[in-house]
Amino acid sequence: MPAGRRKSAVYDSDYRYLIGRVREARLEAGLTQSEVAAKLGRPLSFVSKCELGERRIDPIDLRKFADLYDKPFEYFVPRKPRRGKPKAGG
Repeated sequence: MPAGRRKSAVYDSDYRYLIGRVREARLEAGLTQSEVAAKLGRPLSFVSKCELGERRIDPIDLRKFADLYDKPFEYFVPRKPRRGKPKAGG
């Protein structure tokens, strides 16, 4: 990878967790990718690429998935143990 280029978040374990949960939630809702695409007014490729990690899921799209699958937003985000209180001023 050339210097200065950031590694894609798709390879990050937290992001892989998120896309796995998106797929899992769809299956739990008993929906196909085609049905989800129709309900969201998006092409099938949008749903497929989101689940494969080929398309980045932004927070607005994640909220739409969460609403459609009747899941809280937090369902899709991995829990991390807290490491103490944040310091004042950042």
